[in-house]
Amino acid sequence: MIAPIISAPVPVWEERQRMSEATAVEPERRVVRNAEKSRYDVFFDGELAGFTEYIERDDDTDFIHTEIDEAFAGKGLGGVLAKGALEDVIARGRTITAHCPFIRGYLGKHPEYDAHVTGKGVAS
Repeated sequence: MIAPIISAPVPVWEERQRMSEATAVEPERRVVRNAEKSRYDVFFDGELAGFTEYIERDDDTDFIHTEIDEAFAGKGLGGVLAKGALEDVIARGRTITAHCPFIRGYLGKHPEYDAHVTGKGVAS
């Protein structure tokens, strides 16, 4: 008679972690400057999910309005959009003004941008 091979059971949390690592594919989140429409677009798996509009004056970019489509709510895309747009503005050597309540709120939670914001690190 052959003895059965007995293996130690794998803890459930470990099995779940292995399964999620094997099957989890992060959806693509991408921010693109759309200069023709004076806005930054955020895409979720290739679909336009929202945008933030701006006005450029001299060396300043003034964010005036942000929208995320309801179909994409709860996916953190507002923060992805704000960060991507702000990083691009800074990389282009511009200052930031935020008349848009969403971008202004984001800046309030991210002091790392203060040096580039009119009225904070940049004199008005």
